[in-house]
Amino acid sequence: MRKIVTCALPYANGHIHLGHMTEHVQADIWVRFQRMLGNECYFICADDTHGTPIMLKAEQQGITPEELIANFYASHTADFAGFGISYDHFYSTNSPENKECAYDIYNKLRANNKIATRTISQLFDEEKQMFLPDRFVKGTCPKCKAEDQYGDSCEKCGATYSPTDLINPFSVVSGSKPVMRESEHYFYKLSEAGEFLASWLSSKGRLQVEAKNKMQEWLDGGLQDWDISRDKPYFGFEIPDAPGKYFYVWLDAPVGYLSSFMHFCKEKGLDFNGLWNAEDTEIYHFIGKDILYFHALFWPAVLHDAGYRTPNSLCVHGFLTVNGEKMSKSRGTFITARSYLDSGLNPEFFRYYIASKLTAKIEDIDLSFNDFIARINSELVGKYVNIASRSAGFLSKKFNNKLASSIIDKSLLNDILSINTELNDLYSSREFAKAIKLVMAKIDDVNQYVDNMKPWLLAKEEGRENDLHQVCTTLLNAFRVFAIYLKPIVPNLVSEIEEFLNIKPLTWSDLDLLLVDHTINNYKHLITRVEQDMIDKVIELNKQDTTVVETKVESKYNYEAIAETIAIDDFSKIDLRIAKIVAANHVEGADKLIQLTLDIGSETRNVFAGIKSAYDPATLVGKHTVMVANLAPRKMKFGMSEGMVLAASFEDKGHGLYILEPHDGALPGMRVK
Repeated sequence: MRKIVTCALPYANGHIHLGHMTEHVQADIWVRFQRMLGNECYFICADDTHGTPIMLKAEQQGITPEELIANFYASHTADFAGFGISYDHFYSTNSPENKECAYDIYNKLRANNKIATRTISQLFDEEKQMFLPDRFVKGTCPKCKAEDQYGDSCEKCGATYSPTDLINPFSVVSGSKPVMRESEHYFYKLSEAGEFLASWLSSKGRLQVEAKNKMQEWLDGGLQDWDISRDKPYFGFEIPDAPGKYFYVWLDAPVGYLSSFMHFCKEKGLDFNGLWNAEDTEIYHFIGKDILYFHALFWPAVLHDAGYRTPNSLCVHGFLTVNGEKMSKSRGTFITARSYLDSGLNPEFFRYYIASKLTAKIEDIDLSFNDFIARINSELVGKYVNIASRSAGFLSKKFNNKLASSIIDKSLLNDILSINTELNDLYSSREFAKAIKLVMAKIDDVNQYVDNMKPWLLAKEEGRENDLHQVCTTLLNAFRVFAIYLKPIVPNLVSEIEEFLNIKPLTWSDLDLLLVDHTINNYKHLITRVEQDMIDKVIELNKQDTTVVETKVESKYNYEAIAETIAIDDFSKIDLRIAKIVAANHVEGADKLIQLTLDIGSETRNVFAGIKSAYDPATLVGKHTVMVANLAPRKMKFGMSEGMVLAASFEDKGHGLYILEPHDGALPGMRVK
């Protein structure tokens, strides 16, 4: 079954922010999964480029609307590429194809007696000589009397009203007081589409249940005809045979789905009609809940009455909040895609984190920075990538990077492969959070397998080379299977994994294959941990309101006072040693402790460290750290603690814990001086 997938068209008068990117990531994951299955899947989008806001913004910048939308086109496409959004084609609604499609739809609606004209009264800016859209009028709310509210709703009390209801209205464009004027407008007869829409919405898979119920409320309340025209001056397409009248942006914007695909087909020599209208083609729109009305009522009705096919499914999602609140420019949490990329944060981290929250329901998603750091460092870095780092070194040192010729015990791999069908269903139904949870449970099993098999001990024992070879080969085969499972979510990471494993691009059909008698490449770090300073940089880059001055200026952290001065002889009493963490485990009944087994060269030590809030034990094994080796043993209820590891923290600000790690080359037992 062929699939054509679209996202809502971003408006070409602002930059892409992470709220936008959430939708495009969701769609991209689904598209990539379909392609991994071998399905023919086209991914199409475009910039929405018409309307009063674009016309006015271009005027403010002293450029033409065409120049403005060209600038944002370059910005948008760069941002989507930066986050790995795999569009086949990204176009513009200010195009010949879009004009052709919009005219064709309008002319067919008019021929079908679905267009009406009537005279309406609107607020008019005499200074700018233009009618004012609702959002370009402000005044005092007629309900709660809050000042500086928009012409369609009050942000303070939530009331909705007409711009003419505002007290002391003024034009946002010029600041002058608007007057009432009459104008002839063109309307699409949406009021006549109720019966069709009721049937259309009831089709299986068309819409999520909660969205369908909301649309039914609109149907039950009675649909109103839709104003599809605007008066000049306006940047857009002039309505045929109606000088000075232009299509309202909501008529020609969704037409961009068709026109973008039409342009793509022209470039590739494909048959647009043969693909778009084929019975074996399914069309999916990924959209936010804020534009549900337009896509679930207005858009399918227009298509139906113009003789066009309608989409098979609308995939609706909620909003993105940051740290539990709406995105805020003053707090620096109105985060643009570009600032995220410029901060140095890996875009794969955002893709993974958002996927871990996404379900098929229309639910808001929260980007919690603390949770973001913890989840990425624990799951993606500490649990998944750690599988490769814990085995590749042994293969390099002991076996010249070559895997064993066979795997004797396939029970672990068979267990990992057993979730294939369930995972397929979860990806297909857009239940990405459940998919990640399922995969991570199996990754936990693999890390437990490492702890049980203890390859670091096998490497030291004579005559256990074959056992070590089997363990490492099993681990990298498990790592490869997980790469297939996670490839739709973190495609760039998996591309690097494919290079490391020295294999061709992975598809879903590769799950049944084994990687044996095969030479891999030398392992290099695939990803690095997220650090708090990266998040701080993102926030700083997004703080645009620099006029706010706090009454009390204080440091970001409450720095502890420097301790009392000591002599060099005092310091020399402390024996600091490089220690390798050879085992790490949770301590049953302890909220803060992790039990560490530390190799300090001449012996191993048992240490209980209060770092559970910051680290998953599985992420620590194999790391080097610094410990106080001559600290008197301390008997605890959980056992004897034979030293102390060193860690840094700003605990007063909840900045986390960071164990000290020496540079590469430091060996267990070395003294720190």
